[in-house]
Amino acid sequence: MVLAPRLDLRQSQSLVMTPQLQQAIKLLALSSIEIEAFIAEEVERNPVLDAGGDDFISDTPLDALPQTAIIESNERGSDEIIGDDSHAAAEALDVDFGAESFHHDTPSDSVGDADGMLGLSGIAMTTGSFDVDGTDFDSFAARDIDLRTHLMAQAGASLSGHQLFLVQQIIEHIEPTGYVSEDLLAMAQRLGVPLAEVEAALTALQRFDPTGVGARNLAECLALQAKEADRYDPCMARLIDNLDLVAKGAFDQLKRMCRVDDEDLRDMLIELRGYDPKPGCRFESDNSIAVTPDIYVTPRGDGWSIELNSANLPRLLINRSYVAELGQDKATKAWLSDCMADANWLIKAMDQRQRTIIKVATEIVKQQDGFFRRGVAHLRPLTLRQVADAIEMHESTVSRVTSNKYLHCGRGLFDLKYFFSSGVQSADGEGVSAEAVKSHIKSLIEAEGEKILSDDTLVELLTAKGFDIARRTVAKYREAMGIGSSVQRRRQKKMGR
Repeated sequence: MVLAPRLDLRQSQSLVMTPQLQQAIKLLALSSIEIEAFIAEEVERNPVLDAGGDDFISDTPLDALPQTAIIESNERGSDEIIGDDSHAAAEALDVDFGAESFHHDTPSDSVGDADGMLGLSGIAMTTGSFDVDGTDFDSFAARDIDLRTHLMAQAGASLSGHQLFLVQQIIEHIEPTGYVSEDLLAMAQRLGVPLAEVEAALTALQRFDPTGVGARNLAECLALQAKEADRYDPCMARLIDNLDLVAKGAFDQLKRMCRVDDEDLRDMLIELRGYDPKPGCRFESDNSIAVTPDIYVTPRGDGWSIELNSANLPRLLINRSYVAELGQDKATKAWLSDCMADANWLIKAMDQRQRTIIKVATEIVKQQDGFFRRGVAHLRPLTLRQVADAIEMHESTVSRVTSNKYLHCGRGLFDLKYFFSSGVQSADGEGVSAEAVKSHIKSLIEAEGEKILSDDTLVELLTAKGFDIARRTVAKYREAMGIGSSVQRRRQKKMGR
């Protein structure tokens, strides 16, 4: 062993991912909204990149971008991919794009005459351009206000002086559900006022709309609503004070405590269920975002048409006129060269993203043909690896493609992840998806009537249908769907639900 410094030359191989390659991989997992935000940032950063217009020329023709795939089933039941873009599919199937039977999911797919087409109330609508923004009907909607703003307005209209200040301080600690999040004693010490004044301010706040706001717990929230409805008698007070017994279904004990009979207790429970346990949630300020499908699946003869939603596809172009108008010095040329390279890479990355989505969606439709034809009961167990092996891609790529993507078909709107689930053994040996088993369990429970089915009975009924499933699996699927046990369902029946 030589204990001396020396120099050695070694050769090794390693995979180096460039920043552009890393970004292209990240693009696969982005949703349509995230893609729009990303493209907007790139357009703002790169002056040669444009998101629309007719005066620019792109290195990748828009007509060449993949948007449609066709799956045709032959008489023997096998599936064959006819094409991976709209033009190839049209030539193979002789599709008439102007026919009324052709699927139009966006305005750009509609083909009209030169004068356009008539919309609602006979208003003329153009059919071939996204350059002109349409009417934003959301702008006509009333602006939502949050819970605190609503409470502040009521406080300003009905209170003044020191009490108004205290109520405003309490409103600042109101949770979105309507409950007070801070202890009143701690608030009084922080503000340097007596506890009685803070409690009086809270009492004033609890008279505001919505009824039940300003409560410190569930019992107080329900009590405030019972008082507003003039139903807060001693019996109702005892019932609200013992909500834990209501949850347990201890009705005999509640009847003794409240000194009522079965009919009165049933009426009180029905009244209690009519109250809102979270009165502030109706004033949530976060606007819900509508999910738009990324893929459309429609019947086409004996097969299926898989089409990307063109409204979600950004139109990326290169502004060559901007490049020609700039100076021709060496530094500017080098900078423009980098901008052009980035723009061309982004266009190609988006092109590859669309091709990959179409490829994965096509394979999913082929694997789950039974679901699209006959419903969720025929959903097959499917894994990411099966799809990856079929399309010769890595499993992680399929996982990214199916993240935050939605497919629309005749049966509704589904997350692509919905089609991947584990399976249980069936009588025919092929296996059945967990979602299909859940569908059978749900239908059995919905049709049980007065005779409540236990998990053991559900196992027997499912076995008769050809499902080899254990009792603990039935319980797991039932709980995953939010369905209570047979004991809980029996109590709910008894309570009149």
